Amino acid sequence: MKARTVYICQNCGATSARWIGRCPVCGEWDTFVEERRETGEHRSEPQTKAASPTLLAEVGSQKTERLRSGIGELDRVTGGGFVPGTLTLLAGDPGVGKSTLLLQVCAQLKAIQALYISGEESLEQLRLRAERLGTLPPTLLVLAETELEAVEQAILEAQAQFVVIDSIQTLHSPALESPPGSVTQVREAALRLQRLAKQTGSIILAIGHVTKEGLVAGPKVLEHIVDTVLQFEGEVPYAYRVLRAVKNRFGPTHELGFFEMTASGLRELPNPSVLFLSNDTEMESGVAIATVLEGTRPLVVEVQALVTPSAYAVPQRSITGYDYRRLQMIMAVLERRLGIGLRQYDLFANIVGGLRLEDPALDAALALAIVSSYRDIPLPPQTAVFGELGLTGELRPVRLPEIRLREAHRIGIRRLLLPKANAEALSYASPELELIPIERLSLALTLLFP
Repeated sequence: MKARTVYICQNCGATSARWIGRCPVCGEWDTFVEERRETGEHRSEPQTKAASPTLLAEVGSQKTERLRSGIGELDRVTGGGFVPGTLTLLAGDPGVGKSTLLLQVCAQLKAIQALYISGEESLEQLRLRAERLGTLPPTLLVLAETELEAVEQAILEAQAQFVVIDSIQTLHSPALESPPGSVTQVREAALRLQRLAKQTGSIILAIGHVTKEGLVAGPKVLEHIVDTVLQFEGEVPYAYRVLRAVKNRFGPTHELGFFEMTASGLRELPNPSVLFLSNDTEMESGVAIATVLEGTRPLVVEVQALVTPSAYAVPQRSITGYDYRRLQMIMAVLERRLGIGLRQYDLFANIVGGLRLEDPALDAALALAIVSSYRDIPLPPQTAVFGELGLTGELRPVRLPEIRLREAHRIGIRRLLLPKANAEALSYASPELELIPIERLSLALTLLFP
């Protein structure tokens, strides 16, 4: 066996025969680390008999019972629970609550054997965390270990059906010369944990770190190896946390789970809409209410905009929680189609509560909030709107309008502006909710700003 030296980017896993300062794949600086790989001069012939293909229709189907975590918001995101024999990666910023969430899950699982393997905390620190959360499960097995071979042996000996690895970046194999957390070690740990989960039928959840851009740390192949990638997000000033599935081989990837971080751990928020609305009965200028969807989950959120004369040659443009390019498009439509010039004004927009939304149905509410601040006229109270804004100023229909209407009605909205195409196809009606079909944004402005 011969050993050769390669340089591997610790951010994306790209390889190079020599050290270079900037990775040509991901563009990061000073991320290449020297590693040694052993290669054989001659490849041996495979000793096992080659497997023969079979017809898909002849493969027997087996219904697998999902394991419910006991936390409704987590089960919602995973598609109804965890599938046995899978490897799940839970990623998030430091301190967002990844270890807290999985420790609470272990406390809920009393019918099966759970094993918590910590590579970052001692067993004493783990007990202190559990006591603080008020969750000290009597049957939970714990282990402080970072060697990959020892972790595999512990899982087999304990016959654990639910395993937590905290975290996958701390695992290392002595057979590899690379340091813990390197691309080679992380890839090896993921492959062996995946194989172990398939062989034993265990559910393995591995906590993963994220980069400064909020992406899963380690090689991109890590996300391809695991069955599910869950992203745990939360802004520092807020106590709210959002769990979303980035990848899910056995469930949806568009659902959201909402939590609140408290002194006693994470608390589920089955009704998150009330958190993102102001309690003021009087509407202020620059504020609009929108009904949006994240997956199939409806939310009623508050959109705020502030338009003020600029003191700079180049006006400032800023938005938090929504796509900046859509903000630019909305400003262009307002100026070109409605004659509302914003070239001499600074514009700041925000989605209340620290949410990050992608639903284009937010366009109409953002446009109304901008016009409201520009004219310093508040929108009518208990009024909401949804609709995608087209480049000609029309309000385009969006998906699942009935779900949006029911959520708005439940929150207490009394008047709802919606695209005309959605209103014509509605089967939902309530005498307490006034529906106003709108074909163009100019008509909405005429009705709301007479």
